[in-house]
Amino acid sequence: MITIANDKLPQSFLSYIAFRVAFLDTVERISWTLQFESLNEDRFGYLTEVPFLRSVPPHVQLDLLASTWWKHISPEIYEADLVDEAVVYAACESSARIAEEESVMLHRFLKKGPLAVDVVADHQLASELRSLHLNLSNEGDFLLIGQFSDLPPEEAARLKEKFEFDAERAEAMFDVLGRWHIGTNFPSRTEHLLNPDEAQRCFQMLQQKMSGRRLKS
Repeated sequence: MITIANDKLPQSFLSYIAFRVAFLDTVERISWTLQFESLNEDRFGYLTEVPFLRSVPPHVQLDLLASTWWKHISPEIYEADLVDEAVVYAACESSARIAEEESVMLHRFLKKGPLAVDVVADHQLASELRSLHLNLSNEGDFLLIGQFSDLPPEEAARLKEKFEFDAERAEAMFDVLGRWHIGTNFPSRTEHLLNPDEAQRCFQMLQQKMSGRRLKS
């Protein structure tokens, strides 16, 4: 189980929907880039909901989501770092947007998952998905980092002090920007989010993405 600002992220069908829809939407977009001419187009994926992390490669975004998901479903209690908080926020926001705008896509993503979920994709579901992160008592520091980066150093320092910004916790966000590889235990971290076949196919596809090879037609 994962805690954010002493609040536990509920282990519910809503969190499953948020993580799975955000994950598979990003997977689908990666698949397109591997099949067509946009191999170098990497500014997409659920984590682009967080401005500071927009340059994180999509396959790394999925590795981060898998890690946060693994913490979320674990019987042990994990205190979320700032990257975990960003992942939860981005997954909720991106899945909520899909629920509002792409109902057919949302149902397709949920259809063959490990959990049987029957929901109506509408504004109500979108509101419930957003409430998952809105009900957590975090300070949203992962959204402030990008704003500080755009300010003169003196002004940024003043605002960091005003908002009691934890620079040490923010280091994890900077570390993510330099990542390219994914963990070899990726399939096991997606347990209960993907079925075994999905997990293995995704892992193979992400390895192709890292190597820069297109999928065969």
